Amino acid sequence: MPRLLYVPVLPVRSHAARAYRDLRPAVRDGVTPLWSLPPHPGGRGASLAAAVRREVAEVSRVQSGGPAWLDAPFADETQIDVLAEVFAAYVEFGAFRPVTGPLRPPAQQGAAIATAAEHGRPLGLRVPVPGEWDHGLTEAVARLVARAGRAVELDLLVDLGGVLADRPGAPKEALRALDALLPLADWRSVVTIGGGFPQVTAEMLHRGVREEPRRDWQAWQEIRRHPGGRLTALGFGDYGVQPAAALARPYLPDRRGGGPDWGYLRYTTDRTFALVKVLRSGPDRARANREAARALLRLPDFRGALASSGECWLRDCARSLTRPAVRNGSDGPGTGNAATWLRVGNVQHMTHVVRSLAEA
Repeated sequence: MPRLLYVPVLPVRSHAARAYRDLRPAVRDGVTPLWSLPPHPGGRGASLAAAVRREVAEVSRVQSGGPAWLDAPFADETQIDVLAEVFAAYVEFGAFRPVTGPLRPPAQQGAAIATAAEHGRPLGLRVPVPGEWDHGLTEAVARLVARAGRAVELDLLVDLGGVLADRPGAPKEALRALDALLPLADWRSVVTIGGGFPQVTAEMLHRGVREEPRRDWQAWQEIRRHPGGRLTALGFGDYGVQPAAALARPYLPDRRGGGPDWGYLRYTTDRTFALVKVLRSGPDRARANREAARALLRLPDFRGALASSGECWLRDCARSLTRPAVRNGSDGPGTGNAATWLRVGNVQHMTHVVRSLAEA
């Protein structure tokens, strides 16, 4: 069984595509993204197909031939035929692999299996484990494996969803799932995915830098240490520097404004996510945001500006530059905006995870 190093669940959005693009080549080689299409509520027919093609095309350009999965976990049954046709083209001509799961509609399962078989691609089976392991899923996965047949190689993606303080038993839940699923197929690879990034509130950020434990990383280490001895090749997956629930936010291309007047910078250390408040607007925006970046640079675990383009951006943001700050809403030099902060955080996070896994 080949070991996948790192599987981040990334939304099919511009900020995530740019983050993947900004990884150094040696880091990118260790990343196999699970690109997940956000919900398109009400999308139908030609307009849905055109919108999805635009979004996936941006991701396809940054993939540059590297392997990745392409999934639409929130599609409703009326969208399956359209998405299957769009996805099949990117599987055929790109490096993408289709995905299905035991709770998906039969039409989606059939389309994913057919696409994998026709184009000789592995098929990802994304099995949700949001709480206690549901033993009824064992039979459902077994049926999917049988339906795929021997001609299709299978990747097992055990998706725990959010792994936060309210789920101390997540490692045991994952182990129950693995005990049930591993005997069902000759899996090409096995990955557990967990979202350890917290839901951030204003109250969490009112006293400088806030550090939250990386519970997903802790859970994966506990799963991998299981004395059964079969999990040495277990891949690590997460949801980057967003909560797992953020993936379900609908695609709203025309949304302007709204939301709080603050955001936050993120920094991943060996043990924690470090968070610090920044401002989206106002006369004190540039000063406050530069001070926030300085606070992260003062962390004992800050790895220096050469570690990745994420650290480099934080260093540049922290400096007292004489040029005026870029207007709110732009994504260039200066103190950034929400998309910038998310992109920079993901670049730094993914770089750190790949390097940590290489040493694990």
